[in-house]
Amino acid sequence: MSGPHTDARHTLDTWTPREPQQDALRHAFLALLDARADACLRACEPGHVTSSAVLVDAAGEHAMLTLHPRVGRWLQLGGHCESTDTTLAGAALREATEESGMEGLIVDPVPVHLDVHPITCSLGKPTRHFDVRFLVHAPAGAQPVRSEESLDLRWWPLESLPDGSDLGPLMAAARARLAR
Repeated sequence: MSGPHTDARHTLDTWTPREPQQDALRHAFLALLDARADACLRACEPGHVTSSAVLVDAAGEHAMLTLHPRVGRWLQLGGHCESTDTTLAGAALREATEESGMEGLIVDPVPVHLDVHPITCSLGKPTRHFDVRFLVHAPAGAQPVRSEESLDLRWWPLESLPDGSDLGPLMAAARARLAR
């Protein structure tokens, strides 16, 4: 089993979500990890674990979102685990750094939210992403630099997301974590 797989099992085994639906998802993620040694690899066709970052500014008032070229919607930063990743939180931090162009980001290693969604990703076949989401903090004054992975990159107020966004539950979880 890969580093991300072992870490995902441990991270989700030790995390206690506050909401019952998040705990139900946590159990589904654990079942996937138990059933598939390749669950953290994009090659796992039935579905695979991904890692995302709710990247917030230093004040904790805005989240960095990317206009995803394939999906055509504003999303949090993140993606597939890579062979060099040893932890899910590390994968989220790597993705946030790559996609935002910002250095000095700090990741909270405790998940903030889970989501499962259907997608046709780089496999070219319909699959599911079992997305583990982490809170990542930007240093004061950090300015994004758009990468080729994004059509646009922008700070959005946590309270005012783009039209058509389905990120409300994720941002509510982020706001609750920031309030603690």
